[in-house]
Amino acid sequence: MNWETIVAMRVDLLSLAGAAAILTLYQLYMHYQIQRDPSYTFGSVMTYARAAWTQSIMSGEPDVLPVQTFRNSTMVCVFLASTSVMLIMGVVNMSGQADKLSQTWQLWSPTTSAAMAPKLFMFKLILLLVDLFVAFFSFAISLRFFNHVGYMINVPAKLRRQIVPAECVAQQLNRAGRAYLVGMRSYYFLVPLVLWLFSPDLMLAAAVVLVAVLYRVDRMPRAEGYLMHQVEEVRSPISAPVPAREGTAVGLKVAA
Repeated sequence: MNWETIVAMRVDLLSLAGAAAILTLYQLYMHYQIQRDPSYTFGSVMTYARAAWTQSIMSGEPDVLPVQTFRNSTMVCVFLASTSVMLIMGVVNMSGQADKLSQTWQLWSPTTSAAMAPKLFMFKLILLLVDLFVAFFSFAISLRFFNHVGYMINVPAKLRRQIVPAECVAQQLNRAGRAYLVGMRSYYFLVPLVLWLFSPDLMLAAAVVLVAVLYRVDRMPRAEGYLMHQVEEVRSPISAPVPAREGTAVGLKVAA
């Protein structure tokens, strides 16, 4: 990609940089809030909830509950990974029609010439493919961890401490949860990338709307409007104590 090409695509590249900056700043902000208060987001609370659930399941005899839970999780991962493959095939098929689609789909890009439009369109499709590949591998890795944890969590009680302690199983389960989160984030980021095919302005607007939606979805809901019950202190294999944020729906205290 030479300098003339970069100049011709400056509006689209600036819009891409702006959208990436908006999404990156949002992730950094949420990370900062989690460092201050681990119960600030739903995902961080789920990390401790999965660890507490693992401890509870492995403290008793093997049961059908974890089997059903992991079956549901694996089915979701299989569906989302398969959807990623189908979308990848669709994007690859679109790349063969870049000349036509670049003229009919581009709503507004005043600095892009007719000769440069197909190259720009192919660049956008490549970024779409990268995002979809990240989603596919994330869901595949999550499926792998869920499959392994399904065996580890049902080890006979007398062998658990020697072979697979609850702390190890909880770590693997949380790795599956993190991989699933990356896959879902990749799906969310598809919205600005797809709208970028039509206009760089639409991509910027989609990034702003996406951040607003994610902010409402990611935050742990407050107690107002929820039926509160006294929650006993839950012991988790995670060592660090987690202070509950004032006003959260669940006060989760994790003891060392």
